[in-house]
Amino acid sequence: MAFWIGYSLCLALLGVGVTGAVLRWLQHRAILDAPNDRSNHDIPTPRGGGLAVCITVAIGWIVLALIQPVGLAGLHPAVIAAVGALALLSWIDDLKTLGAAVRFPAHLIACAVGVWVLSEQGPIFQGLLPEWLDAVAAILLWAGFLNFYNFMDGIDGITGVETLGIGLGLAVLAVLLPDSGLPVAAPLTMAAAALGFLVWNWPPAKLFLGDVGSVPLGYCLGWFLLLLAAHGYWAPALILPAYYLADAGITLLRRAARLEKVWQAHREHFYQKAVADRMAGGADRTRAHRHVSAAILCTNAGLIALSVLSLTQTWVALGGAAVLVGGLLWWMRR
Repeated sequence: MAFWIGYSLCLALLGVGVTGAVLRWLQHRAILDAPNDRSNHDIPTPRGGGLAVCITVAIGWIVLALIQPVGLAGLHPAVIAAVGALALLSWIDDLKTLGAAVRFPAHLIACAVGVWVLSEQGPIFQGLLPEWLDAVAAILLWAGFLNFYNFMDGIDGITGVETLGIGLGLAVLAVLLPDSGLPVAAPLTMAAAALGFLVWNWPPAKLFLGDVGSVPLGYCLGWFLLLLAAHGYWAPALILPAYYLADAGITLLRRAARLEKVWQAHREHFYQKAVADRMAGGADRTRAHRHVSAAILCTNAGLIALSVLSLTQTWVALGGAAVLVGGLLWWMRR
């Protein structure tokens, strides 16, 4: 345990330094996110800070592969290759804005590669679906989660907080469930990298994550959550990302019911409305972002505890997660 704590702290400090270096490079290259009518910021801000997260995670994984490879057990080389490909594509998207016709097929292919690897672990839905339908459903759900993760990255600190929460939760579950196939260090590395990034991204953000960060993070975390489900631990796999699933899912269904283009950027998520309402009530932009991201951080701490509870009290934990997330959404819309 002492090793993992020391490793996480060192990696978080490394993340702070790498993010600072990436920030200076982005400023020098003038790679900026200009405000528009859908933005939650009012000054041009460097975009592409996810490069720092990717670099920090890669360094952490390389170090572990050399000194304690057991911590990466369950992280398949094909998945690592898919993460690299998605990071490259997403970086190009940050620079040139690729269309959905390019992005979505690439996401589906990457998820199909991962599901093909996961098939060695058994069916994701525990035999409830035919084998072919199990694979198709897993691919679509994974790709949907990946895009939810991208869509939800709309205010300062939010995706860093979510990555920190899910990553820590997965690491705790990996310790408690040695038969789950979950590696301890891989999600812990992502949590530590997110913590280092948050030093610069916490409101007021000095730089934004960009697709180069949110897409690989969503893909990796989706892999670990599906790995949990494939080993029968579907409840914690639902509980840990419950806030993102609820906010993004409800918003998507509402927009689809109005026949809107659900893949286009908008400002209708619960967290976006919460920020807008607080600013309308007199709070400045920084304080509004800080309040909402802090509320999500506290909720995620509760979801980690409930994911552990679900190992012995499944339905109690699921009910608790529904109440907790429902309370957060109510607070955001009150």
